[in-house]
Amino acid sequence: MITGYNQYKENSINTAQPEELTLMLYNGLVKFIMKAQYAISKKDLEGAHENIIKAQNIIQEFAATLDQKYELATGLLLLYEYMNRRLVEANIHKSTEILEEVLGFAKQLRDTWEQAMKLAKHPPKKGAVVI
Repeated sequence: MITGYNQYKENSINTAQPEELTLMLYNGLVKFIMKAQYAISKKDLEGAHENIIKAQNIIQEFAATLDQKYELATGLLLLYEYMNRRLVEANIHKSTEILEEVLGFAKQLRDTWEQAMKLAKHPPKKGAVVI
């Protein structure tokens, strides 16, 4: 059964559009931060370390793939660098408080990306107010 699930996940990744892959990465970022928080609460320092490193890897991938021709990229790069620094600090101190801060950013970025995907698929009618 696990093999079938792994095959499903691999197929999902291989057939996903770039914007869907980005959403998957944001979801992974949220998941790994939450798993790190749980590991710290259970005094599983190795598990916390592994999950924080996974979260850092995702953030580093986001930073490395930013398209610098867009003005927004500069601000996102600064945010990703800040988040990465805070994850390093969380890992050193095994701090759930720092992880909570980074988790807030991760969720906000994920939710914003998800909303942007919806708007791209179904743009508002001309003259409509988007809230």
